[in-house]
Amino acid sequence: MNRTITLAIVSIGTLMAAVDTTIVLLALPSLTISLHTDLYHTIWVLLSYLLVLSVLSTQAGRIGDILGRSRVYNAGFVIFTLASLMCGLSNEVYELILFRLIQAVGGAFLTANSYAIIADNFPPNERGKAYGITTVGWNVGALLGIVLGGVLTTLVGWQYIFFINVPIGIVAVVLGIRNLKDLNKVKTSLDIPGTVLLGISLTLISVGSILIASNGVNLYETISIFAGLLILPFFVLNEMRVKSPIINVNLFREKLLSFSLMASFLQGIGGLSITFLLIMYLQGVRGLTPLDSSLFLTPGYLLASILSPFMGKIADRGNPGKVAGVGLIFIFASLMVYYFFLTPSSPLFFILLTTAITGIGSSMFWPSNATAIMFSAPKQYYGSVSGVSRTLGSIGTTLSYVLSITVATLSIPRYVAFEIFLGTNVLNGKVDNVFVSGLHVAFLVSAIIILAASIFSVLGGRTKEKRREEKVMVKP
Repeated sequence: MNRTITLAIVSIGTLMAAVDTTIVLLALPSLTISLHTDLYHTIWVLLSYLLVLSVLSTQAGRIGDILGRSRVYNAGFVIFTLASLMCGLSNEVYELILFRLIQAVGGAFLTANSYAIIADNFPPNERGKAYGITTVGWNVGALLGIVLGGVLTTLVGWQYIFFINVPIGIVAVVLGIRNLKDLNKVKTSLDIPGTVLLGISLTLISVGSILIASNGVNLYETISIFAGLLILPFFVLNEMRVKSPIINVNLFREKLLSFSLMASFLQGIGGLSITFLLIMYLQGVRGLTPLDSSLFLTPGYLLASILSPFMGKIADRGNPGKVAGVGLIFIFASLMVYYFFLTPSSPLFFILLTTAITGIGSSMFWPSNATAIMFSAPKQYYGSVSGVSRTLGSIGTTLSYVLSITVATLSIPRYVAFEIFLGTNVLNGKVDNVFVSGLHVAFLVSAIIILAASIFSVLGGRTKEKRREEKVMVKP
């Protein structure tokens, strides 16, 4: 099979999934008006997608191990495309949320198996470059989601943020069915009890966290998170006992793999919160429109898209952990710049330059981290490990939103923070300094998280030594 075609198909799927993690963001005010509802309900159009990705990614990777990764990946394209069409045809908010849930099922099938398909088709010393190209798909997708969300909503209507997926999806389905073939399957069965336990646990934790960000801390949300955490030990116990677990717990005895996965999780929390925090600053303090705010985030995404393939090549040379760790230091540096120097009157050119630093860091981290993860994973569990990575990333995205809203609302009323986040309110000069001080705290917390992720990256990416050990083992 032509690897170029395989890489193109996987990149398209990654791009589409990335687009729909961000494209709704700038359309939420229009959705609220058009569907005759309130901001609390429309915010779930965004969060329901993230929640399903968090819950299903691991299971989707496991299903790919069993049924065939390419087959499940293609099914994901079909589900995603049809659900996108129905999202655009929705006439009320609950109907839209329902189809977003279905769309996210397709997104989970796509993202959970993408790393595994690359690992199946590319040798270890070429995966970094391949992951670099798929990272371009993710960065371009996130960028397109932010920009197109504003452009399409402003010019033709919010429905087209979903309709745009349909022609792309049709082309991708045809290409996928014709070109993607399953090279590795695992003869095993689904772990239904584990699926139920993990699904309930992640749902309770995610919903509780999101509601705390939306409504503040109260008894119901606290109980929800606590109950979700209590279920996790029972899930782990089940995984240790069943013959074909969703997550092979023994995998986490591989320290390099565990460190790389932890780095991915922490980067999701600390790194993605930058986007949310900057949107709140540009809209709430500087008074920019949602579309104009999104354009200020483009330099970082563009730079990351250009550099990612080159950084992937560097990761292929044998120590992707160091490359990923240095990338996180760049992101850490950008957060500290915001912490020390961002003011209500900072030049907007300053924002552009700092987003470029973040983009350099992202281009180094994502392909290198993916290389380190999949190199440490046993071949028969590529799908499961890929799914775990995506699950942790989706949970990190959700928590980054929770972190941003929660910290921002320490200085202003919660409803005002939501209106700023959605672009429907602008602060007056009396509270600008107070709000920016609150953002400083959020940037500092994110920086600490990113620094911890950097340490885990370096510890988890020493593939050169592992390759040397493997060569020694195969000598006669």
